[in-house]
Amino acid sequence: MKLVMAIIKPFKLDEVREALTPLGVQGLTVTEVKGFGRQKGQTEIYRGAEYQVSFLPKVKLEVAVPSDLVERVVEAIAGAARTGKIGDGKVFVLDLERALRIRTGETDVAAL
Repeated sequence: MKLVMAIIKPFKLDEVREALTPLGVQGLTVTEVKGFGRQKGQTEIYRGAEYQVSFLPKVKLEVAVPSDLVERVVEAIAGAARTGKIGDGKVFVLDLERALRIRTGETDVAAL
């Protein structure tokens, strides 16, 4: 099992979710986050004054999937989240040692 974590632009969330549903992804966790990457934030002009935005709003997705589904999930997220502009985000894949569905007691892949 793997945990796929993605940091994307907030307005791409619905497109990513729609791309994951046909793959059999039955659930995901979404967190509103702030951060910066290579662009180190950006300079904004508001009411004639220039100021530095250090942290940009992003959305973090976490999806637990069976190992054989990882590549398709990563490709679906990347394809749906891509705008071709700086700040599109990143996708991380981590090993998931164990999963437990609290209600039923199912474990590992059955719990996903």
